[in-house]
Amino acid sequence: RVFADLYALGGASLPDPLDEEDRAKCPHSIVLAGDEFRARGRTVELPCGLTLGSYITVAATPYAAHPEQDPKIAQLREGEEPLMVSQFMMELQGLKTVDGEDPPRILHFNPRLHGDWSGKPVIEQNTCYRMQWGTSIRCEGWMSRADEETVDGMVKCEKWIQDEDQSNESKTSWWLNHLIGRTKKVSSSWPYPFVEDRLFVLTLTAGLEGYHVNVDGRHVTSFPYRIGFGLEDATGLSLNGDLDVQSVFAGTLPTTHPSFAPQKHLEMFPAWQAPPLPEEPAEIFIGILSAGNHFAERMAARKTWMSAAQKTSNVVARFFVALHARKEVNLELKKEAEFFGDIVIVPFMDSYDLVVLKTVAICEYGVHAVSAKYIMKCDDDTFVRLDAVMAEVKKIPTGRSLYIGNMNYRHNPLRIGKWAVTYEVNLKN
Repeated sequence: RVFADLYALGGASLPDPLDEEDRAKCPHSIVLAGDEFRARGRTVELPCGLTLGSYITVAATPYAAHPEQDPKIAQLREGEEPLMVSQFMMELQGLKTVDGEDPPRILHFNPRLHGDWSGKPVIEQNTCYRMQWGTSIRCEGWMSRADEETVDGMVKCEKWIQDEDQSNESKTSWWLNHLIGRTKKVSSSWPYPFVEDRLFVLTLTAGLEGYHVNVDGRHVTSFPYRIGFGLEDATGLSLNGDLDVQSVFAGTLPTTHPSFAPQKHLEMFPAWQAPPLPEEPAEIFIGILSAGNHFAERMAARKTWMSAAQKTSNVVARFFVALHARKEVNLELKKEAEFFGDIVIVPFMDSYDLVVLKTVAICEYGVHAVSAKYIMKCDDDTFVRLDAVMAEVKKIPTGRSLYIGNMNYRHNPLRIGKWAVTYEVNLKN
């Protein structure tokens, strides 16, 4: 639908989002008292999203536990006591992309003071896009494994004191360790950071690699950024559940949204326009993966290595861009595509999970539209040395194929990290 609406505009002049007064309202900080926060539907609007170093501080008090009546959470059998629950949800949310669906949850931070199926206090973090949840990170009182990747040098889960901490080590193990001179390292740990009817001060900070949560001055959790969500996409903060919010303060916010100012990056000069596709088959076609609001990256490529590609009909380069969640970004993207003639807009909402579809589109375009002998794929932050690439191509004897890249024939799926694959997707080890 978004794709159809975009092209239904035809050649009509498009509104300039920079002229809209409300788009200029990007405060450096936001302060809301509890009453005002509740009057706004328990949501804080962040007009221009977040940026590196942005932080949000919340002062609040968890309510006392109450019997859970929601059958989706707890189903009682006859004679059973109701489950006592105290939990709240802090969420960074983006703009709604599809009618009838909830907006994407860029960060879902869910402390459960009485636990869940584990029966112990827990903090669960996750993301949700198009009503589909990602792989959760559960902090259950144990520090993250030593071999697990960190976020800006900080562990994903800190340790907090649990009832059985003193009984984990048996007397036999203690005496054995004592005899061989192995002493237990002294470690500092704190109790679970959220207590019913006790005020806490939580600060959420946007780091280089992810979000960090501190409670009452100490680090509790870190959540690595998920592919497909940028800091500017976090346009709202909501706090719901068993929580009395006293105040919310957001600081170091961006005063302009990068998606709203493409004119700062685009140089509408004919010199940077792409020539039409050659009538004869090209030697090589270069498909460039890009995002809707990467105006600066595309302009940098046009002014550097792509300018050399325009001087020969043997090389054709095009950007492949999916639709952005913001309508105004898509309108500016359409303007850019019509002027420069070097952008192919693929008809789906941009997401890292769909990069493979962009790759398929590059191959189909290179074969059917360009009839290229060779096809190359790169990102919009790549500097392509055309001379070196063409030199390698010319070395290939007639009738031989060429593949340049990393190919792992016996690679096992990664279960942790940026490229993790869940067992639901691939069961093989």
